[in-house]
Amino acid sequence: MGFLIDLLTFPVMGPIKGVVWIAEKVAEQADMEMYDEDKVRGQLMELELRYDMEEISEEEYLATEEALLERLRVIRERQAAERET
Repeated sequence: MGFLIDLLTFPVMGPIKGVVWIAEKVAEQADMEMYDEDKVRGQLMELELRYDMEEISEEEYLATEEALLERLRVIRERQAAERET
């Protein structure tokens, strides 16, 4: 019976389910990039290099470094929580 309902409601629900699936995939990809420890470490190294080459000011360096270190802390907390479950 469930298959028949799915078949009858497909013209309406099919596109909606497709959009939801795409939105979930985009959210997963964004989450993976936001919480990629290696990427954040690379950004920290790039930031330090830019500061050493005097491309950015000390204030900008410190503010950006603080934000990246906070992201790194959150990443590690999430990883620890995932290991516990």
